Amino acid sequence: MSEVRVRIAPSPSGNLHIGTARTALFNYLFAKKNNGKFVLRIEDTDAERTSQEYVDNIFDSLKALGLNWDEGPDVGGNYGPYTQSQRFDIYPKYVQQLLDSGFAYECFCTPEELEAEKEEATAAKKAYVYSKKCENLSEEEKAKLRAEGRKPAIRFNIAKAQKAFHSSTILEFDDLVKGKLHVDTNLIGDFVIMKSNGAPTYNFAVVIDDALMKISHVIRGEDHISNTYKQILIFEALGFEVPRFGHLGMILAPDRSKLSKRHGATAVSDFVKEGYLTDALINFVALLGWSPSDGQEIKTVDEIAQDFRIGEISSSNSIFEYDKLKWMNSHYIKMLPIEELKERLKPYLTKYDLSSLTDEQYTKMVEITREPLTLLSDITDAVPYFFGKDVEIEPETQTGTLDTDVAQKVLVDFLEKAKAWEWTEENLHEKLAEFRAYWKEKDGIKPKVTMWAVRAAITGRTCGADMVGILEILGKETSLYRAEKAIKLAV
Repeated sequence: MSEVRVRIAPSPSGNLHIGTARTALFNYLFAKKNNGKFVLRIEDTDAERTSQEYVDNIFDSLKALGLNWDEGPDVGGNYGPYTQSQRFDIYPKYVQQLLDSGFAYECFCTPEELEAEKEEATAAKKAYVYSKKCENLSEEEKAKLRAEGRKPAIRFNIAKAQKAFHSSTILEFDDLVKGKLHVDTNLIGDFVIMKSNGAPTYNFAVVIDDALMKISHVIRGEDHISNTYKQILIFEALGFEVPRFGHLGMILAPDRSKLSKRHGATAVSDFVKEGYLTDALINFVALLGWSPSDGQEIKTVDEIAQDFRIGEISSSNSIFEYDKLKWMNSHYIKMLPIEELKERLKPYLTKYDLSSLTDEQYTKMVEITREPLTLLSDITDAVPYFFGKDVEIEPETQTGTLDTDVAQKVLVDFLEKAKAWEWTEENLHEKLAEFRAYWKEKDGIKPKVTMWAVRAAITGRTCGADMVGILEILGKETSLYRAEKAIKLAV
């Protein structure tokens, strides 16, 4: 194939998983690196599990990550439709072609008969392979079975296809990621390509779709390797050019088990909801099995695409390190322009009355609280003391700091002195420095202990944002009110 064409073909049976997003990203990067096309196809043939909500989530998640497709259900293209359920009229033609060429046959076996075969294989401690009992049925036998009301499924004839296109029973292909892979086709067994209700199975439909959409490279998870052998034979039996295949290692949780919700977010939309920036998420996902040539991990999608080399993707599984993702996310939060960060944080501040702050105060609040943020959602618990006249004192702060004799003496003095202070940033810096020095000289109280007392009274906590900034935003009246109330509470 002269043009590189790759695809991502998710099933809308759930929100877009981070593993599928990684597969989409590597396909996208490969297309961009090779001036190719990135195609989105929705494989929605599982009607019971498919919903429009999940289709929308796939669209929204990929777009949020910046993985815009060149062809797909919403943007069209020359090889549509790009939704599998709209392609059902295409598949029967190719089933008939396989039947006519002898690469497929009708199977009238009932579920009970097939289950009995499996049980027999289990009892004999053998891997189950279909018996091929329907391969050579006569027309009379088929007519009799139809008269009994049986509707046949269509099975692919593995042995005949393998013999027609290969010199032995060993089927081998050169994987773009894992190198040479092979299987003995005697171990596969004739598989169903069309169910008795006329619905195509995955392994058949995906071949037809990839062939007609001229997909040149199929990059997907290693859990599809067993499917690849079957699909190669179908491609060959139908006379289609076989695409190149590349299989990615799995993404595992930190404990090396399968990544699941018990470890944390797994869907792209869940990560976004928790406050991960999509730029950070896509940057992190790109490093799951691949490394930049210059060792620099922080990169834009375009920079990654220029450097991307599919042959250097690790064939091993990758560990999803949530801590590293948070570190990377905090880096991206710090990189955001302040005006953009202000907008990004608003969805996590809905419990507060932002209208009580001027734009200047809100800007200041974001500037002095952004440093420790690892998630955008961290802002919710970081800023409650900026709102309202009263402040909630944390129990451990009350007993461990405010109720001490030292804190009470410091607060009484702070209240008396601060009443005369000019409430500007420059002056507050100067006055607080003098205040800390005074108590260090007078009673030998460490400056941090002095400020713990003031901070605890004003914010209800012993740690947080820059104290000068807090006082400036709250204003003199509220700050002194809280200091005075803390003294009354402790007495």
